[in-house]
Amino acid sequence: MKQAIVNGIVHTGDEINNDVIIIENGIIISVQKEIPNSIPLIDLKGEHISAGFLDIQINGGEQLYFSQTPTEETIQDIYETSLKYGTTHVLPCLISSSKETILQGIEAIRNYKAKYNNGVLGMHLEGPFLNPLKRGAHSINQVRKPTNAELEEIIRYGKEVIKVMTIAPECFTDEQLDMLLESDIVISAGHSTMTYKEAQYYFSKGIKLVTHLFNAMTQFGHREPGLVGATFENKSVYAPVILDGAHCDYAAARLAYKLKKDKFFLISDAAFLGRKVANFKWENFDAHLDNGFYRNEEGNLAGASISMKEAVQNAFNHLNVSADEAIKMATCRVAAAINMEHQLGKIKPGFPASFVTFNDNLSRIETLIYNPI
Repeated sequence: MKQAIVNGIVHTGDEINNDVIIIENGIIISVQKEIPNSIPLIDLKGEHISAGFLDIQINGGEQLYFSQTPTEETIQDIYETSLKYGTTHVLPCLISSSKETILQGIEAIRNYKAKYNNGVLGMHLEGPFLNPLKRGAHSINQVRKPTNAELEEIIRYGKEVIKVMTIAPECFTDEQLDMLLESDIVISAGHSTMTYKEAQYYFSKGIKLVTHLFNAMTQFGHREPGLVGATFENKSVYAPVILDGAHCDYAAARLAYKLKKDKFFLISDAAFLGRKVANFKWENFDAHLDNGFYRNEEGNLAGASISMKEAVQNAFNHLNVSADEAIKMATCRVAAAINMEHQLGKIKPGFPASFVTFNDNLSRIETLIYNPI
């Protein structure tokens, strides 16, 4: 059944207008000036509307953590909880794990997607091929160097499921890196000790994304600009941040935004959403809520607790940007970073009828979704 969304301030991702959005069967079929006759109307009463948020790095929902229990139940927890915070499309993240767990996670995503037509797009595999010196909260028992055999199996088994993979490129041979770059997986550089020169080399080979800018990577220095400096300078590289004020100070984020502009976007990297899990321990990983942030026993940050809704609000309140620009950091810009800009992140014909509505200052953001499930 066709429906018309009317009387809204429409943030398409390309412009802001007052057009009418026509939807049918979970898809936007038209964005037009005229209100059609004889179809049901959804009256926004002057509210703003945009595409729903896209989170390409989220570890858990309200209760379950994907790397601990890589099951369809956990995926559903992540998806349903994300919807409460404006996120309509997600990539559940599996951190450094055994090969068996990685394959189990891939299979869970594949089976889930076969059952549900919703916003679970695939998986983000963060590790296990990271630099142990920058492993962060990843278990030292799981971080390892790649072998051709394991890479080939992950690529083959993860086809059309793994959408993003975080690696430390300096731990790879050129043959292994080419193997990944020739797959359909978007490669993100992170948990890395790369120098500025090394980073520019790997960017030149085709890596166009880094994982949580500033965190678990070589920092900017005036004698060695590091991976952060190489990211700032390279106009092709996308730079996501965890905008919670702890993983990335707002002043650093403002500087990054000024330098990256349309390559700057937001992720949650949430261990859990909703801050309902106060304490979590799994193998060598532990986290407890401390003043709204997850920290481990040593006092180090152990995953974020922020939602994409909060990240967007923080962008508006702390980065001196418009509401439209803050929304783009969670929608069209994210889609472009993972090569899905022709399918997601905008209000355009053929795109999903998955939206958020919001007021002028983004203090209220609500999910409006018409995807068939």
